[in-house]
Amino acid sequence: MICLCLEGGERNDKMMNNKFGYPEFDENGIKVLTEMEGLYKDMLMNITVYKMKNGDVREFYSVNEEQAVLLVTGDVKYQWEKESRNVKRGNFLKEGIWCLHVCKDTKVTITAFADTEILVQSTTNEREFAPVFYTPEDCIEALAGKDLCEGTARRIVRTAFDYNNAPYSNMVLGEIVGFQGGWSGYIPHHHPQPEVYYYRFDKPQGFGACFIGDDVFKIKDGSFSALTPGKTHPQVTAPGYPMYVVWMIRHLDGNPWTDRVDDPDHLWMVDTPITYR
Repeated sequence: MICLCLEGGERNDKMMNNKFGYPEFDENGIKVLTEMEGLYKDMLMNITVYKMKNGDVREFYSVNEEQAVLLVTGDVKYQWEKESRNVKRGNFLKEGIWCLHVCKDTKVTITAFADTEILVQSTTNEREFAPVFYTPEDCIEALAGKDLCEGTARRIVRTAFDYNNAPYSNMVLGEIVGFQGGWSGYIPHHHPQPEVYYYRFDKPQGFGACFIGDDVFKIKDGSFSALTPGKTHPQVTAPGYPMYVVWMIRHLDGNPWTDRVDDPDHLWMVDTPITYR
């Protein structure tokens, strides 16, 4: 069955299925995307976005969850253990990743010096590991899909940490920048591990579409998708509106995410030039 949920932004999350959400910030500047209990429990992650103003201070601590604290945009001071770092990020489309990754039982304090948005991803993990502060220089950034389908699937892929550089973690965190009018997550692919995408545009009217299996959802600024394991999930953004995506995966016990599984129906185009001009 095909679900064309293209105007669902005004609906309450509980009226939607558990594949896509349009949450808003509450009066305290908190926007919950997924929780390990509730509508999106199959994602196996707690993911929350916070708005902060100049002078705001927030603390993040969990007894049994590792945490990744990502600066989406703003001017902040990170503090953890005996360390601190002041960083700014003005444009999430053009500037790279600043992210602090800590194990359980580690407090992180964020102080804002301007309007700021941060995202916190967490999940259970009994392992202990030293905190890692990822900078744009530390993260892998690649231009993917540049030779596919006349460049219509070009996108920038940034990876902060995954199984390759953080095998002690139960999570993966990265970012995608989709070029205006282009596709990402292409060719259509899937994997058995749950994944969440959080979407931002530099203009609030920006939009696109996300395909999860046979279901289609309108992407809006601040929306997110909860990608069902085993379902393909390509997405496209409208001309004029490059799209920023935070992508977050939860490893499964004994089955960490290491690569995508391309849909065999579409593999033909990888090695076949497509030109009509």
